[in-house]
Amino acid sequence: MDYSIIFVCLMGMGTVFFGLICLIVLTTLLGRICGRKQQAAPEAAISAPAAVPAVNQQELIAAVSAAIAEDLGTDITGIRILSVKKL
Repeated sequence: MDYSIIFVCLMGMGTVFFGLICLIVLTTLLGRICGRKQQAAPEAAISAPAAVPAVNQQELIAAVSAAIAEDLGTDITGIRILSVKKL
């Protein structure tokens, strides 16, 4: 059987687009399934911060400064943290 070039190109592009559509559908479904599980988790996490003791602000800033200095490869005296916001 002899296939034309146009038929082979259309079959190849059709196969690719079909595969891409399948990937889109699967990722959408998995996102919705995982999204339901993650929505239930924050309710339990809301009550957890009340049990955690307050962290000393100066120790927190020192730890963050040390981590940033280590990552940048600079001295800690060259880093100035202006503000820290809780999320």
